[in-house]
Amino acid sequence: MSDPCDDAKPPRRDTSEDSENESLKSGDDYPSGNWDLTEDPNPTIPSSVSTMSGQEIPDQKTDSPDQSTDANRVESKSDTPLVMVETAFLASTASLIWLINYYFPLGPVLKMFFPIPIALVYLRWGYRASWMAALVSGLLLSVLQGPTRSILFLIPYALIGVQLGALWRRQANWLFSIGIGTIIGTFGFFVRFWLLSILLSEDLWAYVMTQITQLVEWGFVKLGLLIQPSLVLIEAIALIMIVLNNAVYLFVVHLVALLMLDRLGNPIPRPPKWVQVLLDYEE
Repeated sequence: MSDPCDDAKPPRRDTSEDSENESLKSGDDYPSGNWDLTEDPNPTIPSSVSTMSGQEIPDQKTDSPDQSTDANRVESKSDTPLVMVETAFLASTASLIWLINYYFPLGPVLKMFFPIPIALVYLRWGYRASWMAALVSGLLLSVLQGPTRSILFLIPYALIGVQLGALWRRQANWLFSIGIGTIIGTFGFFVRFWLLSILLSEDLWAYVMTQITQLVEWGFVKLGLLIQPSLVLIEAIALIMIVLNNAVYLFVVHLVALLMLDRLGNPIPRPPKWVQVLLDYEE
C-alpha cells in the first residue's frame, strides 16, 4: 500500500510573497529621494493620454498662427473664381459705358459713370483686382476701337477709378479725394491734347487759346475794360477753367457713387454736412 502522504498534491506556492518581492525590486529601480505621493493630489494630465482602446487623445489647444494663415489661404483660394468673374464683369461694364457714350453720346450723363465700375472693384477686392479691371477694360477697348481710344479711357478715367476706390476704402474725406482726382483729370486732359495733336498733326492748344482769347475779350468789352489780355493771362484762365471743370466732374462722380454704391452694399465715405442738407440725404 502506498503512503497517503505521497498521493497528496504538493502545496500551492504563496504568490503574495513573490508580488511583494517584485514590488520591492521595482522600487529599487527608482532614484533614491523623498517621494511624497500626497504632495500633488491633482497631477497634470500629459499632452497625449493613451486610452484603454489604444487611441490617443489629442491636445485641446487653440489654433496656431500657421493654422489661421492656412485657413485664410483656403478662404482666399475659394474666393478666387468670384474675384475673377466680378473683375471681368465690371471691366466689361466700364468698356461698354465708354462704347455707348462714344457711338451714342448723351452728353455728360454716361461720362460720370466711367470710373465707378473700377472703383467698385477696388472697394470689393482690393488694389490688385482694380488694376486688373483697368487693364482688361483697356485691352478690350484696344481690340474694339484701337489703342488710341483705349489710352483715352485709361488716362484719366481708369486711373481716377483706381484712385477713388483706394481713397474711398480708406475712408478719405471728399475734399481730399476730389482734389487728387482733379489733379489726375487735369493731367489726363493734357495727355489727351498731346496725343490728339500728334495724331491730327495740329496744335490743338493754340486752338483752345484762340477760343479763350475771344471769350476774355468779350468779357472785357461787357465790363468796359479797354485792355488787351496778355498771353499769360489767357493761359492762366484756361488752366483755371480746366481745373474747375475736372473738380465739378469729380464732385458729380462722388454724388453718383454715393447714391448708387450704398444700395450695392459698398458705401463710400459720408459727404459733408452741406451736401447732406442739399440732397436731404439720411445716413
